[in-house]
Amino acid sequence: MGTPEFAVPSLSALYETENVVCVVTQPDRPKGRGQKLLPSPVKIFAEEKNIPVLQPQKIKLPEAVEQIAALQADLIVVAAFGQILSQEILDLPKFGCINVHASLLPKYRGAAPIEWCLINGEKLTGVTTMQMNSGLDTGDMLLKSEVKISDDMILPELHDKLMTAGAEVLLKTLEKLHAGELQPVKQDDSLSNYAPMLKKDTGFIDWNKSAREIHNLVRGLYGGAYALMNGQKIKIWRTKIYNEDSNSQPGKMKIIGKKILVGTGKGTLEILEMQAPNEKKVSAEIICANLKN
Repeated sequence: MGTPEFAVPSLSALYETENVVCVVTQPDRPKGRGQKLLPSPVKIFAEEKNIPVLQPQKIKLPEAVEQIAALQADLIVVAAFGQILSQEILDLPKFGCINVHASLLPKYRGAAPIEWCLINGEKLTGVTTMQMNSGLDTGDMLLKSEVKISDDMILPELHDKLMTAGAEVLLKTLEKLHAGELQPVKQDDSLSNYAPMLKKDTGFIDWNKSAREIHNLVRGLYGGAYALMNGQKIKIWRTKIYNEDSNSQPGKMKIIGKKILVGTGKGTLEILEMQAPNEKKVSAEIICANLKN
């Protein structure tokens, strides 16, 4: 069970090592300007490999449960599926349901762990395989794989590292399952925090915050952070901390050579890439060159 690109390497690993009897993914969704219905990355992979695909509108519907029960699967593997499984489904497979979750549980339970790790300035994250229960990412932990986060790592880079790590740790988990060597560990709820779904206003840049906080927001949302400039909503794609301790007026922009600098509540931020409404994203270097011309 999976939907986005993140889930594809895990499915590929299963396809190479196990008997995948079916793939369950989200229904085709309208995308792009033409709003054409497009299949999920997981569905595309499954169809290329001739794996049967189910796309229930809601996984909890009786007919969906019946279809899944009829498969008589020994195990369900879940990776970024996008729907919550009922206890009825969790109880179907002989070995239950194993989830590939993109954080070091019990930290960052929830829908957007990769983004929130970056937004919160974490230095370390990873992937955890977990025996699923009826809670939200609260099941017993199986195996973990750590991934370091550099100061300027952006969302696509971390996503791809975790995507690869997820497939690798899943294979190790299944090896131990086959050998009867899995040792589930209960999560310590006192160490947990949540990574809730992102909202549109999550990306709003408050220039009164520090340069570090804004930089983390921009790299964690990669195209989802925005600021209002002259009444226009401008997307900020890439930034760099120019000076972490300088005192400058929050939100005040100035151009020095080929650099666009903005004051914050603490420090100065350099904007590397930005995008005006209905325009393509451009580098600060090009913007500065056009202004001079």
